[in-house]
Order: sequence, then structure tokens, then C-alpha cells
Amino acid sequence: MSLILLTIKGISYSQTQSGAYALVLSEIEGTRTLPIIIGAFEAQSIAIALETEIRPPRPLTHDLFKTFSDTFNINIKEVIIHKLVDGVFFSSLICEKDGKEEVIDTRTSDAIAIAVRFNAPIYTYENILDKAGIYLKVEEELAIENNLEPKQEATTTLEFEEEEKINYSDLSLKELNEQLDTAVADENYELAATIRDEISKRS
Repeated sequence: MSLILLTIKGISYSQTQSGAYALVLSEIEGTRTLPIIIGAFEAQSIAIALETEIRPPRPLTHDLFKTFSDTFNINIKEVIIHKLVDGVFFSSLICEKDGKEEVIDTRTSDAIAIAVRFNAPIYTYENILDKAGIYLKVEEELAIENNLEPKQEATTTLEFEEEEKINYSDLSLKELNEQLDTAVADENYELAATIRDEISKRS
């Protein structure tokens, strides 16, 4: 099965889940995006790695991993998001030392934080994008590029507004797709991921 190259579009604050963020990945050749819910620490680590002007006074865990790998001549060749189960993404680090490759299981948020530091490509499979990807229109694509830049404020503690809870299992597929379109249009990617998972359960 062929791999699809992804790039990081941005990180947005969660408006539905306190302490969570939506990491938005996008296929290089196409309009699909892959929203992945991640924790505050991982969001901060990814944002800092993307922002070349920011350097923490002491190394973060993923910086330590990079230093350790460099010291012992271990290279991270690529990251592969290879499985999706019940809304949870599973990933692997493809490592190389002295011409020998090893595959290490890892959380997707950690894998991407490490990939950014090694300038390693991030891949996934077509079936995962088919199941979990969200199609964007051109104007929505531009909105992401303009509004979902990594935020330095990720280092601070944020308060989130409580939104009305909706039981998506009670909605029809037509209603779910309408809700999904609205969430994407509003750039609420964490909510879009929740609705997408409910739609996937019924497929």
C-alpha cells in the first residue's frame, strides 16, 4: 500500500475539551486534512520546534531525545501513521543506525514532535485518509494557513469555554454530515474529528 506524504498545517486550541489541542496535518498533493487531538505538552513541544525563533532555557523531552540520538548516531528517517482504532492514531518511528533500520512504536503526537526536530517526513496510508480525512475547499485551506499558525501561547495555561453537549449518536447521517461541514467551515477541527469518528462507526 502506497504512503501519502503529510505536512503540518497548524495547531488550534480545543474549544470542546479542556487542555486539548487539534494538530492539523494535510496531504501534500490533495485537499484532505487529518485532525489529531493531542495534549497540551505535545502541542507546546511541536509549536516550539516549528518556531525557529523560540528556544526553551532547558531542553524539552523531545529535544533530549534528539540530542541522545545525535550523540549515538541514530537517525529518524520517517514517521508513519499506520493505524486508526476507535479514534486513536497509532504511529511508528523508522530509525537507522549504521545502515540498520528499526521500527519503534510511538504515540502520534510524540512521533510528530520528534519528526519536526529531525526534519523527517510524515506519512500515512490511503485507507486512513479515506476513513479519517476531511476534505477542504480552497477558501478553507487558505483560512488554515492564515489562522492556524503554531502559537507561542501554548506554553501558558488556558481556560476553555464549555460548549453545549450534543449526543451525536442520536443524529442521522445526513445531520452528522451537515454538522461536519459546519465544524470544518468554523475551523473547529477537534469537533470535526469527533463527528467524523461517529460517521466512521456507521460505515
